[in-house]
Amino acid sequence: MTTPKVGVIGLGNMGGRITRRIVEAGTPVLGYDPVPHRAAGAGASGAGSVREVTEHADHLLLSLPDSTVIERVVLGDDGLLAHCRAGQIVVDLSTAAPSSTVRLHTALAERGVELLDAGISGGAAAAEKGTLTLMVGGAATALDAVRPTLEPFSDTVVHLGGSGTGHTAKVLNNFLNAVSLAATAEVMVAGRKAGLDLHRLLDVLNAGSGVNFATLNRFPHIVDGDYLEGGLTGTLMMKDVALYADLLHELGVPTLNVSGPLASFGLANSLGYADQISNRVVDAIGDVAGGVRLHEAGEGGES
Repeated sequence: MTTPKVGVIGLGNMGGRITRRIVEAGTPVLGYDPVPHRAAGAGASGAGSVREVTEHADHLLLSLPDSTVIERVVLGDDGLLAHCRAGQIVVDLSTAAPSSTVRLHTALAERGVELLDAGISGGAAAAEKGTLTLMVGGAATALDAVRPTLEPFSDTVVHLGGSGTGHTAKVLNNFLNAVSLAATAEVMVAGRKAGLDLHRLLDVLNAGSGVNFATLNRFPHIVDGDYLEGGLTGTLMMKDVALYADLLHELGVPTLNVSGPLASFGLANSLGYADQISNRVVDAIGDVAGGVRLHEAGEGGES
């Protein structure tokens, strides 16, 4: 059986790490990114265009910032739709608007190409370890065919149903991620100002009902000054929260809890943290709380 040729479009924080996992597993990758050096950094051969990757790949992975960019890559004059061929499988690992995903699925299906929307969870650390969770929408047969390409960077792959269901689950997941990060950041700044030992506070939270992904995986590092650089930026976090608000509007569900993360990450972005990892929201809250930093001697606390 011939090994499928793999291409990746988008070699940033996540796409680059995913590509390296595939290459290290023994599968060559042809990659394209507007920043040329990223292909070499991820261990891939560099392509000069979306068209070149499209014409090369049997399995084509997308890791892009948002639906606007995805649509440009797929529908552009020299894009994926113009140069695809029947039998290809496209896996969109981005966080995208489900309604856009369904439209692109229909357009590609007319050319005999399967589009799987595969939202990912776990962050940069899980990508590097190959332990990402994938939430997949689209044809089950296409998912079965592409599983060997997904295995080097994922250890949990859940098929949720038809086109758009994977990206829907991803938007819902990312909203909870935003809520837990923003709320925990606020709590930790308050703990610092109240004079609590932050390591002990985390021990209590993680043994109690306040436990969440941020208390377990983010703040044990942040309180020691490690912000886990390389993950989702403040700008992208705001984009994800806005996607959630749009999705719930389409579904007719009230967005009663969206104001908190919108305010928190809006504050962070307005204070200059937009292009930094979204974990820096804790510094933004600390700024307006009197210059508090979790990992330094601060007002009301010790380092």
